[in-house]
Amino acid sequence: MIIKKYQQYLITTYFYHFIIISMVFLSLGFILNFFEELKFFDEHEVDAYYPVLLALLNTPSILFELFPFIFLITTKFFYIYLIDRNEIEILKNNGINYFKILSILSTLSIFIGILILVLYYTFSSSLKSHYYNLKNNFTEENDYLAVVNESGLWIKEEIDKSINIIHARKFKENLIENITITQTNSNFKMPNTIIAEKADISKKLWELDNIKIINYEGQRKKLSNFEYKSSFNGEIIANLFSNLNSLNLYQLYELSDNYTKIGYSTTNVMVHLNKLYSMPIFFLLMTVLGFLIMIKFKFIKTKFFTVIIGVIVSVIVYYLNYFSSIFGTNETLPIGLSIWLPHLILLLICSLVMVRINEF
Repeated sequence: MIIKKYQQYLITTYFYHFIIISMVFLSLGFILNFFEELKFFDEHEVDAYYPVLLALLNTPSILFELFPFIFLITTKFFYIYLIDRNEIEILKNNGINYFKILSILSTLSIFIGILILVLYYTFSSSLKSHYYNLKNNFTEENDYLAVVNESGLWIKEEIDKSINIIHARKFKENLIENITITQTNSNFKMPNTIIAEKADISKKLWELDNIKIINYEGQRKKLSNFEYKSSFNGEIIANLFSNLNSLNLYQLYELSDNYTKIGYSTTNVMVHLNKLYSMPIFFLLMTVLGFLIMIKFKFIKTKFFTVIIGVIVSVIVYYLNYFSSIFGTNETLPIGLSIWLPHLILLLICSLVMVRINEF
């Protein structure tokens, strides 16, 4: 496929504006995040580089969430750039109409979107994982650990100078099943092993049923019910696994498989995956919307009004996506519909605006 000179010019011009605006958002994100980290470390004595390091690790994932709006604003600045140099009229006089320009931008936005999903998201999620690991060293979360793998739910926690290892083969919201709790003291001796059929973990005082307690001498005791004091309840455990933006695509699929094996809901993971896969289309629609707005409202010829209109549109789109995602997470709407509904609405709006513009 031969790229004509005007196509090459439009691509490089758009990409140049995309990089510049992305760097502006990245810088603003870093500055705001840096001050947030400074607040966090007010109560901790750490080296001066810690807030800077944490801000550097966290900012790329923040930028990922802002990419739809970066595409919108990039398209607006790109249009103004062409208008200021009278290049729109030059292109039109040479038979290159708005439709051809928009086709180039649409293809480019899809291409960049795929690169962002495959490469950039992998990079930002890796940094986000390091961010959580580093920051947890300064929080109470450093005293415990919770992971899910194909064998079930595993928890390590410290209770009254005792280190407890908890394993449950099944986990459903506030209920865990087939539980083994291995208790060790500070010398890592095992005073007790607790085996239970199931436990209600809606509170931090777990209610275990059908218990067998084995002490370090091998003596066994059976109980119909037993209360176990924990640092966790069902809500806390669920929140520990809510940092999905620290997992790459492969890890998300692996987590979904593990959730399925232990009977835990995969809704949050599938909502996140669908959201990620819809991103290139989202970028495309924001690019088209930005271009159509500039054509429809030709009075927007200053960068100030461009930013204002961009902010207004971005806020509306953000809340449209936010509430739709909540409906998917709560299973009020099917997962696919909850993610793609805002995009369908954007597509409808773009189609209606395009029909009303006679210059295509």
